[in-house]
Amino acid sequence: MLPTIADVLALETVRRGSPRVVAGADRLDTKVRWVHVGEIADIAHLLRGGELVLTTGVALPEDPEKLADYIGELSSVGASGLIVELGRRFVRELPRAVVKSAEEHGFPVIVLTRETPFVQITESVHERIIDIQLEELRASEQLHEVFTELSVEGASPAEVLAQVARLSGRPVLLENLAHQVLAAESAGRDAGALLAGWETRSRTVAPAERTAYDPASGWLVTTVGARGQDWGRLILLCDAAPSPRDLVLAERAATTLALGRLLERHQESLERQAHGTIITGILTHAYADPDEAAARARAVGVPLTGRKLISVVIRPTEHIDQALDGQAQLGELAEATAAACRDARLPALVGALDQERVGVLLPLPPRTQAEPALTSLAERLRVLWGPGTAFVLAAGSVVESIRDVRRSFLEAEQVADVAVRQPDGRPFYRLPDLRLRGLLHLLRDDARLQTFAERELGPLLAHDAQRGGDLTRILRVYLDSGRNKAVAAQKAHLSRPAFYDRLRRLERILDTDLDDVESCLSLHVALLALESFRRESR
Repeated sequence: MLPTIADVLALETVRRGSPRVVAGADRLDTKVRWVHVGEIADIAHLLRGGELVLTTGVALPEDPEKLADYIGELSSVGASGLIVELGRRFVRELPRAVVKSAEEHGFPVIVLTRETPFVQITESVHERIIDIQLEELRASEQLHEVFTELSVEGASPAEVLAQVARLSGRPVLLENLAHQVLAAESAGRDAGALLAGWETRSRTVAPAERTAYDPASGWLVTTVGARGQDWGRLILLCDAAPSPRDLVLAERAATTLALGRLLERHQESLERQAHGTIITGILTHAYADPDEAAARARAVGVPLTGRKLISVVIRPTEHIDQALDGQAQLGELAEATAAACRDARLPALVGALDQERVGVLLPLPPRTQAEPALTSLAERLRVLWGPGTAFVLAAGSVVESIRDVRRSFLEAEQVADVAVRQPDGRPFYRLPDLRLRGLLHLLRDDARLQTFAERELGPLLAHDAQRGGDLTRILRVYLDSGRNKAVAAQKAHLSRPAFYDRLRRLERILDTDLDDVESCLSLHVALLALESFRRESR
């Protein structure tokens, strides 16, 4: 931190000259970047700003207007102030024009009433400035070493904030862009009072710069982010204006937090890729020996040997638009699934199977049953993936060997493909849960099932296609209502006579009796099969 004019006046070498402030007494907190001795009147163009000018005034003009211009020029180039030694040109006091001009420009002017070697003043001030700069350099180097070590060690946000609080002696908080506190270090203060009404208070502090001090709140705020993607703010609570060291401290901490998040994301991405490669290798028989797959899984911390294995497939219930950023969405689902497995203390291989599915190979720990493990995984994933996101979690059969994992995964994929069409909110799905729909889905590629559906519904589908009718929908409503005509009419938003008329037309087209239970069962199976065909084609 550069010394101020007040600091300069407090130096022993300056005090020997009995300094007296004659103008700009309210500006003594002005910083002094350097001290410059100059006797010429046109010195302003030689200055860069921040200089404290020392002069005896021997070469200054006599004309009061030119003296006023001299002060104005010094002020305009940003000089810190002017010290004039009396006794050579100006004996007891400065000309009125000098004092008046200095007051008008808010420019500090000091007189030395005793003779003082200027070289002693310049040496003492410059020594002070250099000492401060060296101190700041050492502090910066220390902060660099501290936070570099934290980055290398992969320190958590809590550990970074603890270091900031220790080095600054001040409370520090990390918040996200929604002004929710992610981590906080109170530095010995009451944490409850510190966090009270935080979001409201935080929203009122919005500096324009990435790092800035807000005097009203006493907050030093630094934006946290990298690669153009900001995700939070680091806030250091200050009792007074922060020092340059505080600024460096806050910015170094923010950089460490941003780097840590990038490394964490990259590490997780690599982990998902590694897991996905192992799962794909098992499904495609890429490994010559199941022991190789087990060894690869063990290397990433997932033991497969000696445990029962269950395959899980997770699909979002909403269609993923790959053109918009579907891969990122599926990646988030995979990361959330991995986190859910960790929370449930279930070591697992987790990776994307394709553009719509996340696969999990779950080795069940000893004495762990599949159903509680799947329920726990689904509940944790529902929390971690966030509100407003929905998915189905489908599980295959429990198998004893890596050789049978492929069969379990194929079963889980088939269950997920059916369940995602009509999810009913259960934690997970298995093949027995799908009943008739599951069977029809498994047989959807069978030509005999396709022939059956066409034989049962062909005339009706042709009728609707030719006339733009909705009799197929009416039939579905009637059968879904358990053949209750009154309920079906209400669901179809038709009067009973109108609905009964449509049922008679259906009987004529299909040449069947809709009061016959077996005929209706056959038609219902055909409709479910048709639904499976159509959705598969989409």
